[in-house]
Amino acid sequence: MIIPLIKGRFSAKEAIDIIAQLIHVKIRFHESKISTETNEEYLKVDKRQIKQLQQNLFEARKYIEQRGRAFVIKAEIEI
Repeated sequence: MIIPLIKGRFSAKEAIDIIAQLIHVKIRFHESKISTETNEEYLKVDKRQIKQLQQNLFEARKYIEQRGRAFVIKAEIEI
């Protein structure tokens, strides 16, 4: 099953905003798991995931800002 989330052309500002919002949702998901998790290994995994997501957002923002034009973004969930 495929659920389309995003498909369109966006300005640089819109693209950054959309990507940032999606990544922040995933970060909040991991943060909520950290607040309830007691297993140290799972905590480490969630903390690594958060750091990776933050790095991905930084790199995406830098990439988009350097090009400063419209972008086509496609995103979907595959189950």
